[in-house]
Amino acid sequence: MILEMRTYQIQAGRAPDFLRIYQENGLHIITRYAKLVGCWTKESGVLNSVVFLWAYDDLGHRASQRAKLARDADWAAFLPSMLPYLVHQESVFLNPVEFSPIK
Repeated sequence: MILEMRTYQIQAGRAPDFLRIYQENGLHIITRYAKLVGCWTKESGVLNSVVFLWAYDDLGHRASQRAKLARDADWAAFLPSMLPYLVHQESVFLNPVEFSPIK
C-alpha cells in the first residue's frame, strides 16, 4: 500500500467554504476511485491548508484510479467549483515501513 498526502493551500478565510463544497459535491465522486484515510486542516506551517490522505494498493493502482477519475464526467463538472479556492497544491507519496500501524 502507498499513501498519497495531498495538501491544498486555500485562500485565507475560505477553507470552511472549500471543505463544505468538497464534502457536499466532490467527496462522493473521488471516493469511487480512492480510499480516504483522513482529512485535516493545518494549525502550523503553511496555514489555510487542507490535507487529505488517500490510500492506494501501489503506484500503478493510483495511476489507473486517477486516470478513471480524470475521465469521470461528474468529477470534471465538480472541478471548476473547487479551483477558485486554491492557491497551491502538493502531492507527496508515503510508503509504510514494516512497523507502521497503518500498512
